[in-house]
Amino acid sequence: MALVLGIDPGSQKTGFGIINTLNGKNEYISSGVIRLPAGSLPERLKRIFSAVTEIIEEYHPEEMAIESVFMAKNASSALKLGQARGAAIVAGVNLGLEVSEYEARKVKQSVVGSGAADKRQVQHMVKHLLRLSAMPQEDAADALAVALCHANTRHYLMRTASAQTFRRGRLV
Repeated sequence: MALVLGIDPGSQKTGFGIINTLNGKNEYISSGVIRLPAGSLPERLKRIFSAVTEIIEEYHPEEMAIESVFMAKNASSALKLGQARGAAIVAGVNLGLEVSEYEARKVKQSVVGSGAADKRQVQHMVKHLLRLSAMPQEDAADALAVALCHANTRHYLMRTASAQTFRRGRLV
């Protein structure tokens, strides 16, 4: 059993999602959106760091996954996104979490089956996979998708490692 915190970073809104994963089965725990104040970037980064720290202290996840930087429309947006990611990553690392990073295409591929899926498709599949009664907010759904991608990747790697060490009824 492992609690996984997924983060969808942004310089205006940062989504978070927490799932419990056990033997390839995933259960919804919590999700939401950290709304960032208008104004200076340093104040927004401080809010991301503080909010992610609070979430970790409240739920005690064992693992954290975050979406990687993608090529934004302009350099300024990419830099702000990178800084938002950095604030969230430092919050996780400060509290002893190992942080895994996943490209947006890999997250979408893992959850929807297509790396080119749109946000509505991600929301729909997150709702279905976690058996939610309502559609999650867009940024929260993206964060839950990151957590699901991490859980799926981790489960696959563990199964592959087990298969490689045990062949023909004996350990190799």
